[in-house]
Amino acid sequence: MRHTGRVRTDPRLLVVVALGGAVGTGLRYGLNRLVPPSGGVPWATLAENLLGALLLGVLLESLVRAGAEDARRRYLRLGLGTGLLGGFTTFSSLALETRNLLAAGDVVVGLAYPLGSVVVGVVAATVGVTLAARVRGHVGLVPPDPDAQSADPPATDRRIPPVPGGPDAGDAR
Repeated sequence: MRHTGRVRTDPRLLVVVALGGAVGTGLRYGLNRLVPPSGGVPWATLAENLLGALLLGVLLESLVRAGAEDARRRYLRLGLGTGLLGGFTTFSSLALETRNLLAAGDVVVGLAYPLGSVVVGVVAATVGVTLAARVRGHVGLVPPDPDAQSADPPATDRRIPPVPGGPDAGDAR
């Protein structure tokens, strides 16, 4: 089958991402109202990005361990991961706040804040993956697939299958 370059997207998936994004953005707004910057550090943005990294690690590892991606897991991944956590976390605020710190002459915080955010964010995501991986049996968010065939790829295979009809649908590596 020849690929035409057009990707068919289920409009329901777009709605799920948009709804998740609206909720995540609202939560981020609320946290920014509750936690003001202190000592030049925008604590709310730091907390949002670190908590988001941790939760994304838990979510994605839980979904991988629950079995092959099906419609339900795709909705969870897109609604909670791309939508909710994508709206909750914010790279643009991190960049703007870093720019403002540096423009105000606060070089130490202006450099430590983004570097620390990235480094501790990777650690938080790793902790999330590790927590989800250590939970035995039911992972809480998505129960194991009782109909899973023993021919499924091993748990170490972390590739997400291509979206049917997507640009790499015929490329099963």
